[in-house]
Amino acid sequence: MTEAWDAVVIGAGPAGLMAAEELGRAGHRVLVAEAKPSVARKFLMAGKSGLNLTKDEPFEQLIAQYGEAAGWLAPMIRQFDAQAVQDWAQGLGSALFTGSTGRVFPKVMKASPLLRSWLGRLDGYGVQIRSRWLWQGWEGGNLLFDTPDGPVQIRAGVTVLALGGASWARLGSDGAWVPHLMEKEVEISVFKPANAGLLVDWSSHMTSQFGQPLKGIALRAGGLTSRGEAVISQRGLEGGGIYAICAAVREGAPLHLDLLPDLEVAEVARRLSRPRGKASLSNHLRKALKLGRAEAAMLQEFSRPLPQEAQPLARLIKALPVRHAGLRPMDEAISTAGGICRSAVDDGLMLKQIPGTFCAGEMLDWEAPTGGYLLTACLATGRWAGQAAAGYLESAATR
Repeated sequence: MTEAWDAVVIGAGPAGLMAAEELGRAGHRVLVAEAKPSVARKFLMAGKSGLNLTKDEPFEQLIAQYGEAAGWLAPMIRQFDAQAVQDWAQGLGSALFTGSTGRVFPKVMKASPLLRSWLGRLDGYGVQIRSRWLWQGWEGGNLLFDTPDGPVQIRAGVTVLALGGASWARLGSDGAWVPHLMEKEVEISVFKPANAGLLVDWSSHMTSQFGQPLKGIALRAGGLTSRGEAVISQRGLEGGGIYAICAAVREGAPLHLDLLPDLEVAEVARRLSRPRGKASLSNHLRKALKLGRAEAAMLQEFSRPLPQEAQPLARLIKALPVRHAGLRPMDEAISTAGGICRSAVDDGLMLKQIPGTFCAGEMLDWEAPTGGYLLTACLATGRWAGQAAAGYLESAATR
């Protein structure tokens, strides 16, 4: 069975749905093919802990979070920046609020109401969504799908690939699309975990600290610094503070923990030099520095026996080496680095090797920390690819 569509979007996550929205808005017949039984599973999972849509901050501060990819992502995110994301969500009926850190959330703290409204908008544009359609590459010039009704071929005027990275395979991002593109000689960078927890082989002394947060700390690895929180888990360290520096850790940079980032080494040493009388060192740390139990436990874990002199102890407190076994496995990471190289696509995100085929979202080679940056870039690249695909169709119609 062969069908013909103006546009086929493969992958119904945020990037794919945004591309479909742009193509539908332009008046094209659009089919969205999703391998899973339902759409936007990773988007819905993110909403379970509060859907962080974007980060409300100046553009230059926002774009800096994309590291080496900031230069080529800048035009896309400038066109669909933090304010544009908020306007879009509010246009779908979502009331929003901005937290003290600038993170923007729907007031209902869920993804499902926004998604329902979004799907309603797509339906109004005539966009059709088919689930359990697994893309199998190309058959001649047609897209080939394995569907509940058997193999289906689609002849598409344009195709937008929005198939995700290679983390959370159970939600659809499994990287299974890589061989199909490699057959077409598309340049792809190897996937690596991003926004992943840290594996630590704790001593038995740390058992009582599992689940405890490390607050008011700073983490440093390579050229990256984070003031976010971390949580001590049975398997290691988790949380936004870890995710923000894991790119440097992944590349082999040593990790250091500053337990008192608001104090200089000299001030920490001065406070430690106060007479402690008969108090134990742990009690002295608590009284002189107001060091919490979890933070004190980390100090003991990585530097026992502690130096008794104030100056070397102060230096340790300010730059505690964290021994670890690397990042959690890629499928346990929130996102991935790697994917389709920037050099493989043109300025409209069309694959140079496959004219008429565009790419968006996490399958492109970029990474960013959590905090709204991931979703912002997925939406922005989806919108950009959708608009470029619509322009390609219009150009083809005039040729």
